[in-house]
Amino acid sequence: MKPIERTLAGHLHAVAPGEPVRLCGHVHRRRELAAVSFLVLRDRTGLAQVVVKPADAQDLPPEETPVEVVGVATANPQAPGGVEVTAPVVTALSEPAHTPPVELWRPELAAGLPTLLDHAPVTWRHPAVRARWDLAAASLRGFRATLDAAGFTEVHSPKIVESATESGADVFEIDYFGRPAYLAQSPQFYKQQLVGVFERVYEVGPVFRAEPHDTVRHLAEYVSLDVELGFIRDHRDVLAVLREVLAGMRTGIEMYAAGAVERLDLNLPVVPPEIPVIHFSEALELVGAPEDEPDLAPEHERALGAWARETYDSDFLAVEGYPMRKRPFYTHAESRQARSPGSSRWSNSFDLLFRGLELVTGGQRLHRLTDYEAAIRARGEEPAAYASYLQAFAHGMPPHGGFALGLERWVARIVEAANIREATLFPRDLHRLTP
Repeated sequence: MKPIERTLAGHLHAVAPGEPVRLCGHVHRRRELAAVSFLVLRDRTGLAQVVVKPADAQDLPPEETPVEVVGVATANPQAPGGVEVTAPVVTALSEPAHTPPVELWRPELAAGLPTLLDHAPVTWRHPAVRARWDLAAASLRGFRATLDAAGFTEVHSPKIVESATESGADVFEIDYFGRPAYLAQSPQFYKQQLVGVFERVYEVGPVFRAEPHDTVRHLAEYVSLDVELGFIRDHRDVLAVLREVLAGMRTGIEMYAAGAVERLDLNLPVVPPEIPVIHFSEALELVGAPEDEPDLAPEHERALGAWARETYDSDFLAVEGYPMRKRPFYTHAESRQARSPGSSRWSNSFDLLFRGLELVTGGQRLHRLTDYEAAIRARGEEPAAYASYLQAFAHGMPPHGGFALGLERWVARIVEAANIREATLFPRDLHRLTP
């Protein structure tokens, strides 16, 4: 006899009543009533209801045990999808599972965040918790699809590097065969160099920041979505690509994670045809901050987010022209024609705020070797220390720029999480190294 092919729970509704079916998944819940018992099975597509005779209910494996169920598809309007499984033969596929630390069958988990994080390999099984990462995975599909269609090449850069990318501090130093090396703060140097090869590149990968921040918005390791493109005019060309990427990520969610959106009852952001932009100096004035402030504080970002919502009906706001002293040395100064002729106080860079939180940093980079040498000496270092990086510029690099977007922050803002760790599979921070 030909083996019965597996039917997924989410596809059970399409099986004709009376047909044999074979389901595989975890025991989500066992319900024992006076006249009938139910086993609710959970797989990657959803839940399926299995009807069990009361006499057989005592032999059912405990919750979270992986099982195989062979039975008959039977119409029942009360069952998920209108079809349930009757006359089942239930076979455990592992030893009986231990009692989970939380009741995964409940619609919502009442446990605190430390409990959820301590038991992440189990608590991520909860459908509403898992839905958060479904959003992340769908966003990545949209991110890649958008850039692939625009002629970008996906690349992967080393995560063990010889020097810090952003600064000499806030890096994790490691012993690399007897000499010092560092975990990469970003793929910045490499994605710039590869613009000289492919013109347009992107990368999805982990980055590491040894920043001593114990906040709801910082992680020591996170997933960075990096983009770099050549032959630009200025940072506004970069912002235009970012706008398309954000729209593509939203489309990815709509296409591949509609169930997660429905389960979490989300209000997805509308990406406007053109993202509203305000200059950094104007942003300071708007929030009542001193004009010599080098950066925006979290309360400033929240105030600007509320202003963008009220003024433009937008969840997004780009703040451009950050002070050069706050930006990395490879940042291009603001064009002479832009605001202050002859002034290099401002930069051709931007931060994108999403619902009142910094989500993206981007801008135009230096591309002339002499400019790099001057910028490096201005910070008290010698260009020779960056020889492997600067060789690309010595051999000719086009005007270019790019941006980096934190995946966990994107998801956290979409679900309006109070803490970024709620949108991180296995967070790493000042205190957490396991699981």
